[in-house]
Amino acid sequence: MKIKELQKEDDRENQPPSMNDSTKGGGSIFTRWGRKDCPRNVSQLVYSGITGGSHYTHPGGAAEYVCLPPDPTWNVNKHFNSPHFGYMYGSEYEEVPKPLLNYKVPCAVCRTSQFSTVLMIPARTECYQGWQKAYHGELVSGYYNHPAASQYVCVDDNPQINGINTNNEGKLMYPVRAKCGSLPCPPYEDNTLLTCVVCLK
Repeated sequence: MKIKELQKEDDRENQPPSMNDSTKGGGSIFTRWGRKDCPRNVSQLVYSGITGGSHYTHPGGAAEYVCLPPDPTWNVNKHFNSPHFGYMYGSEYEEVPKPLLNYKVPCAVCRTSQFSTVLMIPARTECYQGWQKAYHGELVSGYYNHPAASQYVCVDDNPQINGINTNNEGKLMYPVRAKCGSLPCPPYEDNTLLTCVVCLK
């Protein structure tokens, strides 16, 4: 899909849930990486945001990706002067198998009231029997040789972009390849890009 087409994605689904829906008990929360909207018919948008995390060169950085809201609020001591702190950076697509290099990564925090369990399954595009698919896509992580830790997350197979193409670095996303050895081949294949699926039950 071309960049212009990605930018023209319909945002009609990006409406937050009504107060009645958001206050019902039960359900589950998951993040849809690479999209500003939530999967239809199975979830509601809590908020769409900006993917962030620690810088890929910081060995003491936090490992996980986070979905930052677009409307931050601050405490009165927001300029507290201390020499010891962590950093939060934005995230960029790197070498994913789509024309998205250096574009910022959107995200959507989604709530499902129909299902109580969310499971991301790597190396699958379909859920196992008895589970409902929320979305599928490409498994991504940080680059294997960077100092900072990262995590595996599932970027939607039809990703969107956030903002313009600027190479600011920060928390980066790279595709994940299978590596044979301890990982049995078959059924896996060496240097093959891994897929992923997010399932609900």
